[in-house]
Amino acid sequence: MNLMWIVNIPLPEASELMNEKALPFAGWLENSSSILSNMEKINLNIAFPKKGLNKIKTLKGKKITYFAFPAVNTSSRSIERNNYLKEMINQVTPDYVHIFGTEYSHTLAVVNLCKEKNIKVIISIQGLVSVIAKHYLASLPSKVQKSYTFRALVTMNNIRQQQRKFFKRGKYEIEALRKVDYVIGRTTWDKACCTQINPNLQYFHCNETLRNEFYENQWDINTCERFSIFLSQGSYPVKGLHFMIEAMPQILRRFPECKLYVGGPNITNTSTLIEKLKLTPYGKYIQTLIKKYNLHSKIIFTGILNEKEMCNRYLGSHVFVCPSSIENSPNSLGEAMLLGVPSVSADVGGISDLLIHKEEGYVYQGDAPYMLAHFICEIFGDDEIALKFSKNARNKAKKTHDRELNNERLIEIYHTLTK
Repeated sequence: MNLMWIVNIPLPEASELMNEKALPFAGWLENSSSILSNMEKINLNIAFPKKGLNKIKTLKGKKITYFAFPAVNTSSRSIERNNYLKEMINQVTPDYVHIFGTEYSHTLAVVNLCKEKNIKVIISIQGLVSVIAKHYLASLPSKVQKSYTFRALVTMNNIRQQQRKFFKRGKYEIEALRKVDYVIGRTTWDKACCTQINPNLQYFHCNETLRNEFYENQWDINTCERFSIFLSQGSYPVKGLHFMIEAMPQILRRFPECKLYVGGPNITNTSTLIEKLKLTPYGKYIQTLIKKYNLHSKIIFTGILNEKEMCNRYLGSHVFVCPSSIENSPNSLGEAMLLGVPSVSADVGGISDLLIHKEEGYVYQGDAPYMLAHFICEIFGDDEIALKFSKNARNKAKKTHDRELNNERLIEIYHTLTK
């Protein structure tokens, strides 16, 4: 089987071959591709976009051949007839092309090319920007949605403009999904959204394999930092950091020792002139909320963490939260469950397929931060609940994210395409 994957970022081996630092975001793809490339009769090629290129760059890994291609812009010519992608496809002559994600214009460009060459193509759904766009404003006040900072004014990119960009990208996503015959998903939410866009496509269910570090460790209530909360990212509205901050005063009334750790860079930082100029409207709003509730000593931005550092941050936390306004099946929640970290999540998108309320964690109405506060306090105040959720969630996640079963399912799907 000559197989080509199209992914959004270089995998660690590809980064090393380009003498670049590996990105900390593609661990689950690395895990899955490693298993697949070690199988007999499978020749795996992985392609990804890279800014600044003006030709295809071929990289020979130990068992995988990588292709870096020039990023595809949104011009109709680039999408409808992309010579770089055509050159790459002609070089590989794949039996199947498997695209991970729909959020960038290269997905539609590859779909167009595969249809022209009669190559079977399948898309794995990650998020769906055409649907996420509808939830992008995430209950933010109208004044905040329309506000500008220096950066937003220069780039013409305030929160409402960001939403419009999601809708624009969503048009390419919808066109791509209407043109393909096969998709891979993993939740009721993504199945509903995809089949509403294209009722004729064939939908395959396949769960995701996560990063290695999360299979090798387990949360322990006796070694975690008591009354600490972890939110894995919060740089833009969909991830719901503002909801979590709104919940903090109520939590602190009962548990004044509580601290919130937020993965990623400090979006509120204005300590230097450069940082002030880089401040986003959402970062400014978060800054305002932190000041309003006097939370400066209670919120810690961790910076960008690698796989091991991220795993340790989970293990050191008493509760993991996912307060997003929309999600499909976030790997962050899967990682928390696999480690056994007690979790609280907004009941949005595909969350209810992952986490059973009161059995494996708590789910709550997404626009009700007072309920987020309530359920976090329930876990903080009762170790029996925390241990119950830890055990049940971990048992569930070990099945959902079973590496061998998920790989077998993926191979089964590939073989189905030959029929």
